[in-house]
Amino acid sequence: MEPSASATGPGTPTVTGRKQSSRSRREKVPVVIFENHDDFARIIANRVADIIREKTARGEQPVLGLATGSTPIEVYRELIRMHREEGLDFSNVITFNLDEYYPMEPDSIHSFRRFMDENLFDGINIHPDNINFPRGNVSRDEVEEECVQYEEAIRAAGGIDFQILGIGKTGHVGFNEPGSGFESRTRVIALDTLTRRDAAPDFFGEENVPIEAITMGIATILDAKEIALLATGEHKAAIIRRAVEGAISPDVAATYLQEHPRATFYLDEAAAAELTRVKTPWVVGEVTWTRDLEIRALIWLSEVTSKSVLKLDALDYREHHLSSLLARYGTPGPINGEVFNALLSKIRGKSRLPLKKRVIVFSPHPDDDVISMGGILNKLHQNGNDIIVAYQTSGNIAVFDHEVRRYLDFLSRFGRDFDADDLPAWKIVEDTEQWMRARRPGEVDTQPVQKIKKSIREAEAVSGIETFGMKREQARFLNLPFYQTGKVKKDPIGPADVKITLELLEEHRPEYVFVAGDLSDPHGTHRMCLQAVHQALEQYSGDQPEVWYYRGAWQEWSIAEADVLVPMSEDELRMKILAIFKHQSQKDRAPFPGHDDREFWQRVEERNRSTAGWLDRLGLPEYFAMESYVVRKGGEPLVQRTLSTSELAAPPRRRETDRTS
Repeated sequence: MEPSASATGPGTPTVTGRKQSSRSRREKVPVVIFENHDDFARIIANRVADIIREKTARGEQPVLGLATGSTPIEVYRELIRMHREEGLDFSNVITFNLDEYYPMEPDSIHSFRRFMDENLFDGINIHPDNINFPRGNVSRDEVEEECVQYEEAIRAAGGIDFQILGIGKTGHVGFNEPGSGFESRTRVIALDTLTRRDAAPDFFGEENVPIEAITMGIATILDAKEIALLATGEHKAAIIRRAVEGAISPDVAATYLQEHPRATFYLDEAAAAELTRVKTPWVVGEVTWTRDLEIRALIWLSEVTSKSVLKLDALDYREHHLSSLLARYGTPGPINGEVFNALLSKIRGKSRLPLKKRVIVFSPHPDDDVISMGGILNKLHQNGNDIIVAYQTSGNIAVFDHEVRRYLDFLSRFGRDFDADDLPAWKIVEDTEQWMRARRPGEVDTQPVQKIKKSIREAEAVSGIETFGMKREQARFLNLPFYQTGKVKKDPIGPADVKITLELLEEHRPEYVFVAGDLSDPHGTHRMCLQAVHQALEQYSGDQPEVWYYRGAWQEWSIAEADVLVPMSEDELRMKILAIFKHQSQKDRAPFPGHDDREFWQRVEERNRSTAGWLDRLGLPEYFAMESYVVRKGGEPLVQRTLSTSELAAPPRRRETDRTS
């Protein structure tokens, strides 16, 4: 399945797929980029369905290689829908999963076998005997033989017809960590520190993550007849570029896919953002110049030359692949000036922000508001706007157990000191304390514990906005149902989530809506909360509000992407950080820090000051710190600021040849 050159029918995703000259070839494996994230799962699921139908019609058994993770789960949901609504038959399908933790019982809440049961197998008519998994519960003496038998079972089934892969931050596919060899087969492997950190939220702590796993090897994966690597989110962008454009290396196992004749990378626009043809397309081929692209090009040119925008000269353009842009204007002066003014117009101080308007701030977790937009939230309050901060989820899984124990101890002392310990509620306190003492690592919280953690985060959220002089009545806790699983894995956004969101919109009738457009959230909650808001806005009966998108704790909009840049003084940044401090359960060491060991306030300080410093280096006014926002009007959904097909330099197409080792 190769990338097509253009859209060919209703619902077909826009992909980039023209032939590229060998002179400018950078991508060493075919890449499909989806402009519409909703197309992602549908296209992959359709390919799986085609293979199932084709092989079944020939009287053969389709063999699928499956992966776990947040990206494939969307494909599995679509396959379940196709089975239920279109009659897609899995009764003849054989599956082999990539990997399993070792040691691991198959019924553990952490096992990949249980993940696959809950997210695919229980929803289709596959025969249990046709499901194959590396067994993580065999003894140490038996594990080597288990790996040999797994390889034999794949060969006996005729090999894998279609292999689905994800990619880790180290570039691993399956659990083939850095150092995995080209000829490696199914085996036990020690997990990389970064891999275990990635998995830590699922195990409620890195210390609970197994140190080993059983995984298909590189050679096993490359034996598959067709391979689809799926990646979404900005946090995958850097490793995707390395896997697609870099040299083949055992340090990045995904680079081995360059050797496969029918391997394709399927990416959303966020995951593709660092590819050369997306980030700097003028370097690899001709482009159609637009104002947005001109701004991007000059910011990049300013960076690589260490010159301010107004000081860029003709030689700078010619030496850095921008002769065609210079030719449009004749001399650097006009384009330098126009881009400078365009950047200057993005800066909005308090006087240019909404005044006495109705505003809803949607915050996925009870701290994203102050982490991501504490500066503008303070200014909006000062401008007399009617603000509601709507916390979409409780964030209760992101509270350490020791926080609960501290509050339980407080309640016990309170009951003792005020003679209230004979009330019925204290039985809950006693039972909860007993359960906390006996809980097993990674065990899902009981309902009382979940409620206590929810209350802790709600109290912190109120304290956070009170830092700016706002009232506790301005905080709304939506507790969207999709989040209330007690586990890191969440349910899909459903009608109940949209209904709650819509009711708030109908009640407050906002003229401005602020919402997290952060696509780097490691566990997808931000993306799902964004989906709930978009769906509610589609059903909203009032005039569409202006929607401002902020980013969360992982990244900031770049100056090129941003529509609005909001400056902050040193005192304003300090107040924002003080509001972040109010979230004590997330301070010092957050349960879900992502891939940055710093506290959230430290990331915010560095990020906001860096944005201001970046603007200063471009030759614009100097500010102490700055937040950035993307703005859409009329309910227009957020689309990653990559380029249209006509603007992009095209990727290579791969020959259909046999792979040779």
